[in-house]
Amino acid sequence: MATPKRDAAAEQLTQQSKKHQVDKDVITANWGTAVAGKDASLTVGYNGPILLQDYTLIDEIAHFTRERIPERVVHAKGAGAFGYFEVTHDISQYSAAKVFSEIGKKTPIAVRFSQVAGELGYADTVRDIRGFAIKFYTDEGIWDLVGNNQPVFFVKDCALFPSFIHVVKRNPATHLRPDYDMFWDMVTLRAETTHTTMIFFGDRGIPASYRKMHGFGTNTYAFVNAEGKFFYCKFHHVCQQRKKCFIQDEEAQRIAGIDPDYHTRDLYNAIENGDYPAWNMYVQIMTPEQAAASPYDPFDDTKVWLRSEYPLIPVGRFVLNKNPNNYFAQIEQIGFDPAHLVPGIEPSPDRMLQGRLFAYGDTHRYRLGPNYLQFPVNRPFKVTNFSRDGDATYHSQGGSPNYHPNSFGGPEVDKRARNLAPVLPLHGEAKRVDNGNDDNFTQPRMLYQRVMKPDERGRLIQNIVSWLKPTRVDLQERAIQMFSNVDADLGQRIKTGLNTSQYVQL
Repeated sequence: MATPKRDAAAEQLTQQSKKHQVDKDVITANWGTAVAGKDASLTVGYNGPILLQDYTLIDEIAHFTRERIPERVVHAKGAGAFGYFEVTHDISQYSAAKVFSEIGKKTPIAVRFSQVAGELGYADTVRDIRGFAIKFYTDEGIWDLVGNNQPVFFVKDCALFPSFIHVVKRNPATHLRPDYDMFWDMVTLRAETTHTTMIFFGDRGIPASYRKMHGFGTNTYAFVNAEGKFFYCKFHHVCQQRKKCFIQDEEAQRIAGIDPDYHTRDLYNAIENGDYPAWNMYVQIMTPEQAAASPYDPFDDTKVWLRSEYPLIPVGRFVLNKNPNNYFAQIEQIGFDPAHLVPGIEPSPDRMLQGRLFAYGDTHRYRLGPNYLQFPVNRPFKVTNFSRDGDATYHSQGGSPNYHPNSFGGPEVDKRARNLAPVLPLHGEAKRVDNGNDDNFTQPRMLYQRVMKPDERGRLIQNIVSWLKPTRVDLQERAIQMFSNVDADLGQRIKTGLNTSQYVQL
């Protein structure tokens, strides 16, 4: 029989085997010595017990029982690849970061795309936010730019983040998701969720491919230029492939049942076939003076900066041209952290970003261990500091002193980094201020009335109704009121849809 034509992912083992057609490798133990036998344990006679001295068996089983690590609490399911970032435009007037230092400069990168809510077995084509994280291996250390495929998020204060993630994950009693009551209860109690909820249920809610979706830094960051001048910024990644989404749930659900790894397979095959995905990077810039005068909070993750006021400024492009050769080592163990910034790029007062500066690194220390930054996929080109020891350490920095100050040639503070560290004047009372009552409806109203076309509005309403129908009547009424605050017609059409549609128990 003729071998059917198969895609690159299906051919991975065949291609790998071609590298070993002449000389096959010898099986070794994990410490490098040759193994005398692989397919049978060492026993006393045919039916006798296995001997404890079968050290190759013991070692393999002990490793096997430990070969999985805790999955990520959020963004557990994902895919990734490697490539490069290239500067195409000069933005040195805004940032002194060396990654942007000259046109044509290339920096190696790793990118991980992910789902937010589900576990490792989660289908790729469900309705969910997608993570879009980039690791830049720069001359000055690691820069991690961690964002999503949407420009806004559901909540604006990190104090609410654990609660929101809980409502999109499994009900702790039934272990089922989605739990529609949990979702709509919190969403309708926090009107700040309105903007992202409308995007979530709109045509952008289910990307057709990781390669064919845009990315956003989502948080507000800051730039510092060589003169010490300060700017706020937002990052945008515009895909150069034709953007595509599943605008009909039925098609996405069908694929989820047939191929739950659809996006992962698509990314791998595209790169193996030389169809390298690419994105153009842009920034929006806001001065501190503009931020102080802004009619909306520029550090609020539930709001966008209007492009008519803060246009996209081109920076560069990035290309993914290499698949991982070991998913676990290079993608499952990759750790992104918004606190990994380089001189010339700083955090902002964005409350969600402030919380992420701690949460991401702490997550990796739990999942991967205190020395996760020594893993090859996470390690910068050079590290000279005073951290030593701990689980899985293998970089001792050549015996350099582990304390400061010292008289034995230990590292010192970099003058350039010190000069680029901004002086931030702070004032105000230390107290908990709930910013959830800010204007939560103007931007969603603009999205519904000015951006969405009539057919998009119809699909938005259909998708909202499909998730509202299983909920309690009081939650439906709260949702109708919330969306009526966006647009009276939107609320009325959702109400009509709830009264006429039928809910089919999944």
